[in-house]
Order: sequence, then C-alpha cells, then structure tokens
Amino acid sequence: MKRRQFLGATAAAGGLVTLGGPTAAATSFQTRQPFRLDYAPHFGMFREHGGGDWRGELRFIAEQGFRSLEDNDMKKRPAKEQEEIGGEMSRLGLRMGVFVAHTIYWQEPNLASGREDRRAEFLAEIRESVEVARRVNAKWMTVVPGHVDLRLHHDYQTANVIESLKRAAAILEPHGLVMVLEPLNPRNHPGLFLKGIPQAWQICRAVDSPACKILDDLYHQQITEGNLIPNIDAAWDEIGYFQIGDNPGRKEPTTGEINFTNVFRHIREKGYTGILGMEHGNSQPGRDGELAVIRAYRAVDSG
Repeated sequence: MKRRQFLGATAAAGGLVTLGGPTAAATSFQTRQPFRLDYAPHFGMFREHGGGDWRGELRFIAEQGFRSLEDNDMKKRPAKEQEEIGGEMSRLGLRMGVFVAHTIYWQEPNLASGREDRRAEFLAEIRESVEVARRVNAKWMTVVPGHVDLRLHHDYQTANVIESLKRAAAILEPHGLVMVLEPLNPRNHPGLFLKGIPQAWQICRAVDSPACKILDDLYHQQITEGNLIPNIDAAWDEIGYFQIGDNPGRKEPTTGEINFTNVFRHIREKGYTGILGMEHGNSQPGRDGELAVIRAYRAVDSG
C-alpha cells in the first residue's frame, strides 16, 4: 500500500467526516477527537479552511482536535491584535506555544560577543516579551543566541551567552515564563553559535533556571545529529518544548525519513504534556494539502 493510500485509510478509521456545509470552519471535514499529543499548528497552515482570517483559522484548528497554536511572529503583531488572539484562543480552549522573543542576529555576533550594548538590547526585548506573553497567555518563547564571534575562543563565547541567559532568566522566573533555546542546523543556518542538543544541554545546566530550557526541533536535529530518541533521553530533563518538521523538505510527518510514529510514541510514554510546534510547510498546496497535513498527524499520532 502506498503511503498516501495508507494515510487515507488511517484517516477514515480515525473518524474523519466529509461535510457539505459552507461555513469557513467546516468546509471539508471535522473530527472532535483530540490528538494524543499537543501539536500546535501556526497561522497560515490552514488558511484555506479558515477563510483567510485568523479567527476562522483558530476555529478550524480547534474543531480538528488541535489544542494549541504557535506563532513565531506574534511579537510583531499590534498589542490590540495580540489581546484579541489571546481572548479567542482562551474561548476555544487553545494553549499558546512559542513566539520569537528577540532579534536574531544571523550574520554578526551578539550574545556570543559579550558586548554590553547587544546584551542590553536582548534583555530589553525579553522584558517586552513578558508583556506579549501576558496578552496571549503564553508560557514559552524562543531564543536563538545568534552568530558566532570568530574573534573569541569558543569557551569565552559560551561564558558570554550563559551570562546573558542568566540575566534573562532572572527577568522571566517571577512570571513563570520559559525561554527555550533552539539549536539550528549548520546546513541551513551556517555560522550560528548554538548548533546541537548537547551544547544546549550544557548551557541550560550552567544557567540552572526553570526559565531556561531546550527547544528540540526534530527537523534540525535530524540533520545535525540524528539518533533522535537517544538524544531526547540524554537531554530530557532540560527539554521544555519540541518542534516538528520532516527531513528532507521540512514538511509534515510521513513526507521524509523520520519515523514520527515511533518518536511520538516515545515522547508520549515519557509523560510529556507540553506542546509540539508544527514548524513546517505543507507538502501539497490548497485545501487538499491542508487536509493531508491533518491526515498525516492522525496517522503518526495513533501509534
């Protein structure tokens, strides 16, 4: 049986129902059964079924059994819109996943350099992020320490990053907020300081705060390290959040080489109750592509 045929059969077995109504949130199918793990789509992933409106998209997400949303660009939205999104998510029973907390320096050093002006900029953006989190009822925010500083030994850079994160953690701890450090693969993002889970684990141990944890993006880590399940186990105590994307292509599960059925089963059996952000594109365009994403998650979640 071909993979897409298998997914179609799995979707049918999982109770997906074709609907004929015209409303934006129920134009193709719906299932009321929540997913076993808490996967978080992002705005735009179900644009067609949401009618091109974030309210319709949130309603569609909730009706399909998703329990969360993540939005990297939430901080860029006007404060009033953030509050409206937070209110609608609360009404629908949706949790907020990560948003990006600060300016990411892709080509020049910031936190690794130890420069006080760059550290002050970072900490100011962390303070601003506390207000964003309050408006949208968020707990987690993404932090990427930025580019390496080729003028400094790696150990000095590490010490500089740790000091900045300790100061940020002191801002976040009283609010119960968590910055999650995301290692990015060097193939797509050459020159960045934070590249792997062991490195992030070492930094989180040094910061030693509940406000500083790891964002384990399975797409990036498949490229950088592979060996996903043993590496999850090795860093488990410092992992605060997961993101998803299959490799190659960074699309939904079942489109690449990662065995998400086994990985998700392992995460679930370890008792994980946090969010797994769906930080990937759709492998197919339009409404059919949106439905294919849901069918793929139903297939791998059932394991």
